[in-house]
Amino acid sequence: MTDLHRLPADLPVPTDDGACDHLPGLPLPSLTLPGTDGQAHDLSGLPGRTVLYVYPRTGEPGLPLPTDWDVIPGARGCTPQSCAFRDHHAELRAAGARVYGLSTQDTAYQREAAGRLHLPFTLLSDEALTFGRALRLPTFTADGMTLLRRVTLIVRGGCVEHVFYPVFPPERNAADVLAWLRAHPAD
Repeated sequence: MTDLHRLPADLPVPTDDGACDHLPGLPLPSLTLPGTDGQAHDLSGLPGRTVLYVYPRTGEPGLPLPTDWDVIPGARGCTPQSCAFRDHHAELRAAGARVYGLSTQDTAYQREAAGRLHLPFTLLSDEALTFGRALRLPTFTADGMTLLRRVTLIVRGGCVEHVFYPVFPPERNAADVLAWLRAHPAD
């Protein structure tokens, strides 16, 4: 059985292919996405800072990972990444940012994962890839599924302020975001 909380030591490291170079300064599209809190969310109108971590998909306990998941650079690690944002959530809030996670998984599954992982923030579903396409976020395909590559956006007043891409190792992403927020306090 695959342990979704631990990463293999030999995961391939993703490289920066420039797929997110266009994002800094880009305004978020005015789109509503369903959240695990039962609400529809439009991140484009939120004041202040928002951390949006985009991930391919969380693993489902008892089910196998997609084919060759461990050899696709940047695919593995969604559960450790989400748990790290959970563990640093209070510090991220204290640094002035709200947190959302986003994947292409449906809200019902995300709700189960959020409960199982005890996430104190909302996960958003981009099941139709509307948000991902509007921002031209990078994707990859696994077992016939089009999935978003792992990227974390710092959004300020509806515009992308900073981009973390590629994100590796995923379990360190929340700490990296927190360090960036502390080094770049909001006015």
